[in-house]
Amino acid sequence: MNAQIHWPGQTLELFAAAEEAMRQVPPAFPLEATVAVNPWLGQIGEDRTTASARMARVGGGSLLLPRATVAAMIDAGELTQEDLAQAGSAHGIGPEDLARAVSVRGPEAGPLPTLADLARREDGVDWPALVEERIGHWAAAQFDRGQAFWPAPAAGPWASWRAYASRDLTPGLAGLTGFAARVEALPTDPRAAFAEACAALGLTPEAAPLYLHRLLVTLGGWAQYARHLGWTAERDGGRDETLFALLTLRLVWEVALLDAGGHPVAKAWARAKADYARPVEPDRDTIIDAALQEAVDRGAERRLAETLSGEGASMKQDRPAIQAAFCIDVRSERFRRALEVSDPGIRTIGFAGFFGLPIRHRRHASDIVEARAPVLLSPGVETRVAGEPGEDHGARVHLRTVRAWGRFKRAAVSAFAFVEAAGPLYVGKLLRDGLGLGGHASREPEPELDLPLEERIAAAEGVLRAMSLTEGFARLVLVCGHGATVTNAPHASALQCGACGGYAGDVNARLLAGLLNDREVRSGLAARGIDIPPDTRFIAGVHDTVSDAVRLFEGAWSDDHAPEIDRLRAALSKAGGLARTERAQALPRGAADALAHRGRDWSEIRPEWGLAGCRGFVAAPRARTAGRDLGGAVFLHDYDWRQDEGAKTLELILSAPVVVASWIALQYHGSAVAPETFGAGNKLLHNVVGGIGVLEGNGGALRVGLPWQSVHDGETLRHVPSRLVVTVEAPEQMISAVLERRPGVRALFDNGWLSLVAMDEAGRMGRRYEAGTWVGRGSAVGSISAAA
Repeated sequence: MNAQIHWPGQTLELFAAAEEAMRQVPPAFPLEATVAVNPWLGQIGEDRTTASARMARVGGGSLLLPRATVAAMIDAGELTQEDLAQAGSAHGIGPEDLARAVSVRGPEAGPLPTLADLARREDGVDWPALVEERIGHWAAAQFDRGQAFWPAPAAGPWASWRAYASRDLTPGLAGLTGFAARVEALPTDPRAAFAEACAALGLTPEAAPLYLHRLLVTLGGWAQYARHLGWTAERDGGRDETLFALLTLRLVWEVALLDAGGHPVAKAWARAKADYARPVEPDRDTIIDAALQEAVDRGAERRLAETLSGEGASMKQDRPAIQAAFCIDVRSERFRRALEVSDPGIRTIGFAGFFGLPIRHRRHASDIVEARAPVLLSPGVETRVAGEPGEDHGARVHLRTVRAWGRFKRAAVSAFAFVEAAGPLYVGKLLRDGLGLGGHASREPEPELDLPLEERIAAAEGVLRAMSLTEGFARLVLVCGHGATVTNAPHASALQCGACGGYAGDVNARLLAGLLNDREVRSGLAARGIDIPPDTRFIAGVHDTVSDAVRLFEGAWSDDHAPEIDRLRAALSKAGGLARTERAQALPRGAADALAHRGRDWSEIRPEWGLAGCRGFVAAPRARTAGRDLGGAVFLHDYDWRQDEGAKTLELILSAPVVVASWIALQYHGSAVAPETFGAGNKLLHNVVGGIGVLEGNGGALRVGLPWQSVHDGETLRHVPSRLVVTVEAPEQMISAVLERRPGVRALFDNGWLSLVAMDEAGRMGRRYEAGTWVGRGSAVGSISAAA
C-alpha cells in the first residue's frame, strides 16, 4: 500500500526525522532477559557534553553527577586538584572557576514543552499524566507475553490502538471531547496518519527531530521496549514498525490537544516549535557540569592506576596444577583473587561468560528457546539436553499440567472460589517459601552441541585462541559460568550473566568442557597447532554470585583426576568463605554465613550488589593483575598480544566484551544519575506487567533500568558513576589500528563515553588514547612499542 503513495518532499524529511528520533531511544529488554543496555546508545555519535544538553531539552534526565555530589567527593579527598585541573583544561575552564562552580547550584531548567504540557498550563488539567495513563493502559495489554488472561486481540500496534482508543471514553470525560471519534476517522496506515498529524501541527523538518524525540521520551519504558523490538529485528536483518506506531499515536494526542486548546495554546506552540528548531548547543552550566563529571572520571582512573601499580603476586611459570576459567564479570574478580589465595597452585583465567559459544538453547521438556549469548549477537547454533527422543514426554505433560493449574487458580472466573476451597492446602508451601527453605537447584541433563566435526574444531580453536590459552594446559581445567539464585525478584535476570543474554552461564560452560574433552576435536586442534595434553581434563561449574558457592557438574572423569578434583573442591570451598566475608561487609545486614539465605528470602531487596561499582576493564595476562585487590569492580579478560596475529583477538575484545561491559557500566550510571528516566524505581512498589517489565504502582509508564535498591543502600549511592576505564596491554599502534577498523567502538572513546589506556609489562597504566592520539608521560608500553 505504501509503495503506491507519493509523499511530498517535506513529508519524506519528516519520516527521516522520525527515524532519527527513534534511533535516539535505547532498547529495553523484557524481564526474562533484562540485559544491560547503554541508556545513551542513541547519543554515542556525539560527545557527552552535547548529549547532556540534548537530553536536558527532551526531558531525558541528566547523565552527569550533581554538583553537590562532586563537592562531597572533593571534601572527602577522593578528587585532587590535579583531577580538577585536567578536567577543566579538557573543557576550557580554569581550575579556579571550576572550584568556585562546584559550590554553586546549577540552574534547573525543564525540558521543552509538548502540547500536553502547554494545554495543562492553559486549563489546569494534567494532560501529560492522562496521556501517559491511557497509553500505558493500552500498552500493558498490547505487549503482554502471557501474563494476562484476557489478552488483547492479535493485531498490529496501530490497528490495536485505533480499536482501543476509538472506544475509550476516558479522554472525553476528562474534557477532550470527540477524541474517540477522531481516532475512528484516522487512516488505517500509520504513515498516512503520521503525515496528517505533522501537517496539522505545522511541524517543520528543522523542529521535528528534537520534538519527536521529546514525545518518545514521554512514552517512557514503552518506547524503549518497542525500540528493543526494532533493534532486535534490525540485528537479525529485519524491520519492526512498533515504535513508529507508538510515535504516531502520541502525535494524535498532540493534535487533539492543539485543536481543543484554541488560540492561547496555538500561540504557545508556535514559540515552542521555534525552540525545537534551534540546534543543540551546550550552555556554560552544562559545560561546567561535564567538566566536574570529567574530574570524577579522572579520579577513578587515577585510583585504578594506583592499585595496578601496587605490589602484586608472583606467578610461577611452570605447569599449574589446576586452571580455572571464569567470566570477566566484576563479581568473578573477587572470587578469583580468593581462589588464588586459597591455593597458589591454581591459576585463573578471565573470558566472556558465554565462553565463545553463542547458542539458542532449549531446556529439558521446554519449548522456549533461550538466546544464551550477548545481545549484540544473533545465535545461530541450537542446543538441547542429552537424551533419547520422546524421553521428556512425561516431563512435558507434568509441566503443562502445572501451568494449566496455575492459570486456573488465578483466572478471573475461578480465582475466588479457588482461594476458598484450596487456600488452606497451601499453608505449608507458603511457610516453606516464606522461611526461605525452598529453591533447591534442579538437575538439568547434559546439554549437547550438534555440529559437524569441522565446525566443532573451529569453534574450539576460536575459543582457546581468544582466551590466549594455546599451551601450558593443567591436568585439570575448570570452565566456570555464573548465575544468581534469588526469589521474588522480577529483575532476577539482571543478576545473571550479561554475556549469556541474562541467563546463567552453566549451559555454555558445560558445552565448552564437553567440546574440549572430545578426542576428535583434540586431534583437529593438534593439526592446527594447539596440542592439549592427553592427561588434561576439562570440567564445568557454575558460581552462584549470591552465596559464592561453586557447583561442579558431574562428568565421566577417570580416577586419575580424583586428587585434582578433591583439591579443587577444597580450594573452592575456602575461596567461597573468603569472598563471602569480603562481600558481607558491603551489604546491609550482611553476615558471611547468611549470604546464601538472602537469595531465598522473599523480603530481601538487596540479595547482592550485582555489578554496582564497576569502573574498569583490563585486557592483559593475569600476571599483571594477580594479587591486587580490585574490589570486585574490574572486568578482567586474559589477553596476550604476542599470540594475537593480525590483532584479531584484540578486535574481538574491543568490539564485543568491552562494548557489553560499557553497556553494563552505563546502565548502572543511568540508573544512578537519572533514575526517573533510566531506573526502575522502588522495588517495594513494583507490579509486574505483561511479563515484560514493571510498573511503579498500578499504572503509568513502564519502568526500565535497575531498581533504586540496586544502586543505593538507603543512605548513599553504592554505584558512584564514573567512566569505564579500558586498559589494554598491547602496542599503541596495534590498538589504534583496531579502532580504525571499528569506527563504532572508536566513537565510544573519541566522544568521552569510555577511557582507553595502554598498559606496560609491569601492569602499570600509561598513556591515554584521546581522539586518535596517545597522550601522557612517555610511552606506557615501552618495550612493547619497540617490539611492535
